Amino acid sequence: MDQWWALMIGNSRLHWATFTGDTLQTVHHTAHGTCPPGVKQLHYLASVVPQQTTWIQAHFPTAKPITLADIPLENLYPQLGIDRALAVWGAGQRYGFPCLVVDGGTALTFSAANGDRQWIGGAILPGLNLQFQSLTQHTAALPKVHLPTQLPSRWANDPAGAIASGITYTVLAGVKDFIRAWQAEFPQGQIFSTGGDGAWLVQQLPILNYDPGLIFHGFAALRRNR
Repeated sequence: MDQWWALMIGNSRLHWATFTGDTLQTVHHTAHGTCPPGVKQLHYLASVVPQQTTWIQAHFPTAKPITLADIPLENLYPQLGIDRALAVWGAGQRYGFPCLVVDGGTALTFSAANGDRQWIGGAILPGLNLQFQSLTQHTAALPKVHLPTQLPSRWANDPAGAIASGITYTVLAGVKDFIRAWQAEFPQGQIFSTGGDGAWLVQQLPILNYDPGLIFHGFAALRRNR
């Protein structure tokens, strides 16, 4: 069988995937500078962290780098993150255009393309966990708080609860606002969630369709149409 590996170098982790033909088989997440067991050859890579790209290319010199020039979407701008472009391309190829992708990663991003496969834009803000970390790191008295598995009480009576409430409810309100704007312009457009916090977002906002493999679907679509 035609088996191959793809790698997305993210801001916080390395994301590896194995395929058989066009079928995504497994996904592995490792720390920067590490590989999952059994990787003997890497076929494709994309990256938003140049230093990690150098490390990977030293270990897998034959891996093909994917750049924006490889993504068949119109109106891409040079500074656009390849992860965002791949996720939108993967969503559109697998499920159809137009599509909006909400990626709950280190950064929380909104990325969209219309029915003519044209990039229409998006937005970036600090991801949920990054917001929690920033309060701990840049204040003297606030405690360390993690993203709660369930929505906290809105009206908290302790610092940890207040942080959990403030971040989760304001982020969800922002996501809802982007969804409303998207639906007003593209009422038939699909909306997807991906990334490390993607499942949490879907739990709170069932209108989102969760697919943690959108970026890798993008790799597969490029390979299929090469």
